[in-house]
Amino acid sequence: MKKILLFLTIIFGISSCFAADVELYMVRHGKTLFNTVHRAQGWSDTPLTAEGVEVARKAGRGLKTVDFVAAWSSDSGRARETAQLILEPREKTLPVRERQGLREVFFGSFEGDTNDNMLIASAKKGGYASGPQLMTAFTSGKINIVDIVDMIHAADPAKQAESYAQVAQRVMAAVKAIARDAQQKGGGNVLVVTHGMTIMTLLHELDDKTLTRSLSNASVTRIRYTDAGQFIIEAIDDLSYVQRGS
Repeated sequence: MKKILLFLTIIFGISSCFAADVELYMVRHGKTLFNTVHRAQGWSDTPLTAEGVEVARKAGRGLKTVDFVAAWSSDSGRARETAQLILEPREKTLPVRERQGLREVFFGSFEGDTNDNMLIASAKKGGYASGPQLMTAFTSGKINIVDIVDMIHAADPAKQAESYAQVAQRVMAAVKAIARDAQQKGGGNVLVVTHGMTIMTLLHELDDKTLTRSLSNASVTRIRYTDAGQFIIEAIDDLSYVQRGS
């Protein structure tokens, strides 16, 4: 009888390690120089501004009570710096691991160019007369993140910009790997600092079509990964942590 009980205890112990929910706190990085001067910033990188540093610190103070079991960021400096600032108030040091798959959309030859130039070229490919018309179509829900990314892809004269399919594939692979890694270690809360269009792509892939605007810097999008391997969106563009840390 004792052997049977021991066997059952071991089995239930092992299964519980693989049957734990993971709460992903997906954070958009703080404001950067290129955000400020309205230039395309995908795989190119600029540092956080003073405002960007401050909003990241506010998010960190607001998130201080959340017990993170792991922290990840893209390998872009702005995401890495934001993650480090968020974790700064904690007594226990938590290393920030990086994944290339969490990068922002790659804009090809538009990298570093003005947003206006990129949007004008993309609008023409999509049959719109101007960048503002294109953005109006997006904010009104006539087009979505898929259309925007693919228009940029089509407009890039160097043919280097990513397509939506390419972005979605790498982002989903990265997020699934992060969620499964945490789940296999017992589950818990995971900080993931990444980029606006990256999070928008993830939401679209999880079948949320409600977002028709850009995400705020340092906002939190919470997604739960269940023991059944499903992603459940719990909050989008949540600035309550920033407000709490103000």
